[in-house]
Amino acid sequence: MKGTLYIVSTPIGNLEDITLRALNTLKEVDVIAAEDTRHSLKLLNYYDISKPLISYWGEKEKAKSEEVLERLRSGQSVALISDAGTPGISDPGSVLIKRALEEDMIVIPIPGPSALIAALSVSGLSTEEFTFIGFLPPKKSQRQKVLHDLSLEPRTLVFYEAPHRILETLIDMEKIFGERKAVVAREITKLHEEILRDSISETISHVEQSTIAGEYVIIVEGRTKVKQIITDDALAEVSSLMKKGLGRKEAVKKIAEAYGLSKKELYDKSLAGE
Repeated sequence: MKGTLYIVSTPIGNLEDITLRALNTLKEVDVIAAEDTRHSLKLLNYYDISKPLISYWGEKEKAKSEEVLERLRSGQSVALISDAGTPGISDPGSVLIKRALEEDMIVIPIPGPSALIAALSVSGLSTEEFTFIGFLPPKKSQRQKVLHDLSLEPRTLVFYEAPHRILETLIDMEKIFGERKAVVAREITKLHEEILRDSISETISHVEQSTIAGEYVIIVEGRTKVKQIITDDALAEVSSLMKKGLGRKEAVKKIAEAYGLSKKELYDKSLAGE
């Protein structure tokens, strides 16, 4: 009989932010697969939990997944944990989870702390709909391309960012998103927890003057719907199409759809401009 793989969420900072179910699971499994055993020992020792550990991180993820699968195939139960939060969510673990499911093994979630949900809950921005992006690409050109692709997204945007890239990421966001509201949270649940709520530009100023340390969550409001302004370019294109033989009504319809403008307003403006 195959064993069970438990995906256990662990504290993102404060060691007391762990569920009773998570503690019981860690005490009952045969082995614990940890992103970094040295880091995880702090949590396990705090709760007097002693279990065999398998190191499971970065370069070792693919190789170590086979060792964990062998344990599961032999009937052992395994708890998969990351350094903080939930394995597989911007953390190692997805490789093992996918392979376990491909082999029809039982995979059970043990939910708990989440940095993105904790930050979002106190952001003051819309939580009805949001898009979680996780970590942006480290290269500037690739990062800016992703941000450009997201610039028209109306839902609240949630990102993770490392301390050594926080400023350049915020600067790119200001360049592409403009003066939107933003929330930057760092060291959530830890001693030096800090949550900034301001425009992107003001947030940049604050971060520049503060100590940059710890992992960051960046939350940016989605693109708000604003009244479209009929530009000279749109009117010029209507005129150009009409000179090519298209009727005013057809030309206005074509350009209004391309620009996302009101057909009636564009039509009236085109008449007034003659």
